[in-house]
Amino acid sequence: MTRVRSDLDSFGKTLRVPRLRLFPPSCRPARWVGLVVAMIFAWSVQASPPGEVFVVSIDGSINPASADYLIGAITAAEGANASAILIELDTPGGLVSATQDIIQAMLNASVPTIVFVTPRGATATSAGTFITLAANVAAMMPGTSIGAAHPVSLFGGGSSPPPPGQEGEGEGGSQGGQDVMGQKIENFLAAYVESIAKQRNRNVEWAQEAVRNSVAVTAEEALELQVIDLVVDGRAELFEAIEGRVVEVEGDEFTMSLAGAELVVVEKTLLQAIFDFLSDPNVATILFAIGALGLYMEFQSPGLIVPGAIGVAAMILLGFALQILPFSWIGALFLLLGVGLLIAELFVASFGLLFAAGITCFLIGGTMVFDRPEVSDLTVDFWQVLFPLTVSLALFGAVIAYSLGRTLFAQQTAGLDEMIGMVGRCEVASDPSISDRGSPSKGKVFVRGEYWNCTADESIAVGEAVEVISVQGLTLRVRRATEGA
Repeated sequence: MTRVRSDLDSFGKTLRVPRLRLFPPSCRPARWVGLVVAMIFAWSVQASPPGEVFVVSIDGSINPASADYLIGAITAAEGANASAILIELDTPGGLVSATQDIIQAMLNASVPTIVFVTPRGATATSAGTFITLAANVAAMMPGTSIGAAHPVSLFGGGSSPPPPGQEGEGEGGSQGGQDVMGQKIENFLAAYVESIAKQRNRNVEWAQEAVRNSVAVTAEEALELQVIDLVVDGRAELFEAIEGRVVEVEGDEFTMSLAGAELVVVEKTLLQAIFDFLSDPNVATILFAIGALGLYMEFQSPGLIVPGAIGVAAMILLGFALQILPFSWIGALFLLLGVGLLIAELFVASFGLLFAAGITCFLIGGTMVFDRPEVSDLTVDFWQVLFPLTVSLALFGAVIAYSLGRTLFAQQTAGLDEMIGMVGRCEVASDPSISDRGSPSKGKVFVRGEYWNCTADESIAVGEAVEVISVQGLTLRVRRATEGA
């Protein structure tokens, strides 16, 4: 450094160029202070880490577990002063309460929120539409869709979209109480989505149509309708398109800069993952069927242990699921009645009537048990879950009935030859004189604690003692017992 400074001095003298002094001689201490401050500032700028982008992934229903996961990630991003939080979304919908909690956290977040509907084939249906509209930046991948946010119900006309031009006619007396409730739910959700769309400067008219008439659009159509901000083909393209975009965060303008940002992927905790799995109505219905069958097998054959353990475990998990999912008691009672009738068919000869009634009750209960459009748009998938499950129960019942029949037949035919010579009592008279072509007539006798079909070559009155003389299959051949028998 000394050598360099000397060269500069001689060069200056040769050209007679006066040296530039930043500080006068009287201010040399200030010069050193200024240099130290400048060095500290330069070091702090170079040492400051690049901004972080927290990444969360929601692939499934919107429920309390997924809401807790997402809200926790937003809180963590705020605590880390992250550049943004990226929500990668693919959902069929979910609980209204959980959706409201998520949207409230997004609208009040101190970091920008980005919703990216991905991968190809993903949807932001129903509750997913609300969440996408609530983001500071809404993006979709080509091949995705958004919309169909009308409350779902399999029963009650008020929860199906009204015909165009008749949106306000749902509260007439002819529609009934179900229609009034459906109209109230629809009006509430329409007002809610309108407030979200206005907050984020999105297409309010389309948002209301998505709620009232279940309209849905592709990613490209959503961009054209100003429902979303971007259509991109991956994270890199998304971050590049966002660079320099100005968004509103807590009432202030915020310029987004994600270049070189570090991605922090937020994983679900074990409990969040378990409860998220249990919050699916399809899973809850399957758990009910497994639990009922397991307990039935254990009660039918005590000591097997494994079916009973599986049944108890399934019922415990079902209990946790029902703490999360809103359900209908009427639907639950139909499910229980259906299983009860299927079991009763195994012990009562109803010529299939109990079986048919049980299948019908199980199907009705399965469609009703989670049919609560005022709090959730989740239902049991009929063709992928409920129908196959019902068929499986029917086949299981048929196998059990066949097994019981074989066991009963084996028990009845085992050691029948030992019955020869036994004495019993006639319960249904046997009279060969009224039989066809003089063949022995059939009656019923009570022998060895059981009722048996019987034939006899002589008339035997009810209450008379009989003696078994031979066995033909499950039919006993008897005669009137002698006095010494």
